[in-house]
Amino acid sequence: MDAILTRCADAVAGFGGFATLPEATRHDAVRRVLDTVGCGIAAFHHPAVRAGRALALRAQETPGATLLGTAHPAPPETAAFVNGTAGRVMEGNDAYPGGGGHPSDAILPLLGLAESLEAGGDALLDAVWIAYQIHFALFRDLKLRDAGLDHVLYTAVATAGGAARLLGLDAAATRDALALALTPNLALHATRVGELSMWKGAAAGNAGRAGIFAARLAAAGMTGPERPMDGHHGLIELIGPREAGPVFATPDPMRARAAHKFLLSEYHAQGPMLATLDLRPRLRMEDIAQVEIFTYHFTWSEIGSGAEKWRPTTPEAADHSLPWMIAGVLVDGAFSDALFAPERLGDQRIHALMPLIRVTEDKALTAIFPRAYPCRVAITLKDGSVLGAEVPNPPGHPDNPMSDAQMAAKFLALAGRVLPPDRAEAALGWLWNLPAQRSLRPLLELVRVEA
Repeated sequence: MDAILTRCADAVAGFGGFATLPEATRHDAVRRVLDTVGCGIAAFHHPAVRAGRALALRAQETPGATLLGTAHPAPPETAAFVNGTAGRVMEGNDAYPGGGGHPSDAILPLLGLAESLEAGGDALLDAVWIAYQIHFALFRDLKLRDAGLDHVLYTAVATAGGAARLLGLDAAATRDALALALTPNLALHATRVGELSMWKGAAAGNAGRAGIFAARLAAAGMTGPERPMDGHHGLIELIGPREAGPVFATPDPMRARAAHKFLLSEYHAQGPMLATLDLRPRLRMEDIAQVEIFTYHFTWSEIGSGAEKWRPTTPEAADHSLPWMIAGVLVDGAFSDALFAPERLGDQRIHALMPLIRVTEDKALTAIFPRAYPCRVAITLKDGSVLGAEVPNPPGHPDNPMSDAQMAAKFLALAGRVLPPDRAEAALGWLWNLPAQRSLRPLLELVRVEA
C-alpha cells in the first residue's frame, strides 16, 4: 500500500473532531469559511462562474448541493466546480504563499457536499480543518511547482480527504478516495505561465470537483491505484525523491501559515501595492522618472518578470502582473479589483507608466522569504529625489493578522456587490455562529441572488 496516502488516510480516520481543537483554531476556521463564502458570493456574475453554472443547471440531484446564489440543487461534484470557481476567481481567498496555492479552495466544494448530506456547521468545519492539514502537508513535502505541476493537485487530494470525513469513510476507503483524487488529476503549472486565461481561476474549482467525485466514488465502492504516490510510475518517481513529514503539522498550519488577503489581488503584490499607495500622496504623476520594486525571488519570478507582464491582455494576466498593478494604483490613487476589468486593459495612462516600472530581486529579501514577505518601493522623481516605503508583511499575514472587524468589513463589501445590505448582514451573523448551525441550507437561502 502507498505509505504516504495510507498515513494521510489514517490521520483523517483517527482525527478526534473539530470540538477537540483549541478555541483559537476553531475561531480561525470560522473566519476562513466566512471569507471564502464572501468571495464566492461576489463572483456570482463572473464569466467563468456563469459558464460553469450554465452547464451545472442541466443536472439536478435531491438532496443536492445548491449552486451558490441560486436555488438549484446540483450533484455535489457539479456544484463543487461552480462554487469552487466562484470562491477563487475574485483573487480574495487565503493562500499558502510561495507556490502553496489556496487551501480555502476546498471550502465551498465541501460546503456543498455537507449540505447534500444534511450535515451541520461543526461537520463542515471538521472537514475543512482536515483539508487544510492535508493541503499544507502536500505543499510542504512535494513542492509541485518545481516539477512543473500546478498546486491545484493539493486541492484535489485535500478536498477528497475532507469529503471522506463527511461521508464517514473508514481508513481504507479514505485511502482509495485520496488515490482516486491524485491519480487522474496531475494538473500542469502551464495554467499560470505566460498570458493567463480564465482557467487560472477555474482550475481550483475543477480540483474541488475532482476531490468530491473521488470521495463519492470511494463511498460507492470504487477502489483506487495501490501506490500512486510512492510506487512504480507514481508521483514521486515523476517529480523526484521527497521527504515526508507529519500529516497534521504543529503549529496548526491553518493559523500559522495560511495568509488572508487584504486586497483582491495576487498575494505577493499586496505589499508592493500598499507601499506604493503610501507614497502616492507625496508625488505628482508627471514627476515620476522611475519606479522600482525590490522583492524576493518568488514575486519576481511569478508576477514581475517576462515581457507579457508589461502588456497584459486578459483580466487574469492583469491580476498576475505586478507592473500593471503598481501602475494602476499610481494612476487611481487607490486599489480596486476594477483595475482588472476588461475595459481597463486599454487604459493608456497605465500603459504609459508601465515602462518606468522595474521589478528587482533583492537577495537579502529572498533570504528572509518565506518566513516573511517583505518588499520596498523606491520612486525616483525627475529632479533626482527618491521616495521610499517598505512593507514587512501585508495585512492578513499571520504575523500581521486581519481583525475580526476587518474580516467582517471585507465580507460585507464582497457580499454587498450582489446582495441587499440586510441579507449580507444576516449571512455574516449566521456565519459567525457556524459551529452551532445544525443545517447549512439557511445560509444558501440567505445568499440567493435576486434575478
